[in-house]
Amino acid sequence: MRHPTLTALLALLTPLAACSGAKDEGDDSALTTDDSQGSQDSGGDSGGDDSDPDDTGDSQDSGDTDDTQDSDTGEPSFEPLDGFGALSGDCGVLTEALLSDAAPGLYVNTLDFGTETFDASLLSEGGQIIYEAGNLGGSSLLSEVFAYEVLYRCELATLLKTEAEIVYTDTGGKKTDLLVEIDGLKLGVSVTRAYHYPPDDPYTLDLATELLTKKLGDLPLSTANVAPEDAWVKQLLSILAYTPEHAALIEESWLSLDAELRGDAILIVTATEGDDEELY
Repeated sequence: MRHPTLTALLALLTPLAACSGAKDEGDDSALTTDDSQGSQDSGGDSGGDDSDPDDTGDSQDSGDTDDTQDSDTGEPSFEPLDGFGALSGDCGVLTEALLSDAAPGLYVNTLDFGTETFDASLLSEGGQIIYEAGNLGGSSLLSEVFAYEVLYRCELATLLKTEAEIVYTDTGGKKTDLLVEIDGLKLGVSVTRAYHYPPDDPYTLDLATELLTKKLGDLPLSTANVAPEDAWVKQLLSILAYTPEHAALIEESWLSLDAELRGDAILIVTATEGDDEELY
């Protein structure tokens, strides 16, 4: 038989132990809830790193718009139209507000032809017109075709005139390659390639800077030369890059250029992949 004092003491300790157990269960439950919320956050993040405390890329966060919008324009990107080659990257970024602005910009995408061989019948109507019209010389016809295809599929560009149709005040002066319309605005499009022969030789930052310096320097000259009936509000410089590494060097060079040289130009850098040898 237990001593009365010991029995009373045990009676007092029993509810305290029960309270302690209930609190432990509550803490475990809270941890489980936090863990499950963390899992939802990770699943909803369209590209952020959950380990980064500064990450705000959770698409479920009503205050966040960064991951679904272009960092320069604040406009949502969209899926490119179907066409020849798989197109990905910056798309749907050339808004009326951006094109009317005096600020420059650079956007990068990728056009992957896979193992497909060139088939003009798969081009857009504008792309077929450019292909059939040819160009004023050189071997850059397909680069002009696909520069337009990217603008058509990503930015809903409409072809207004091919290279030979654009009117200039001085026929011997600087010219551009295409005249298009995006969001009701006329735009000149100058096309070039980030490529060095032989292709196995390294493509360097100096080569990228040399290309940009020449092409960006030509833009204001052709803008000053275009006749009033074809005058554009801004010029785009479309660069088809032989590899993503070439595209990265173009971007690195662009960021190092003087503001005066960049002017108000918009660069669309398209790295090509797959069976793309005919473009170069």
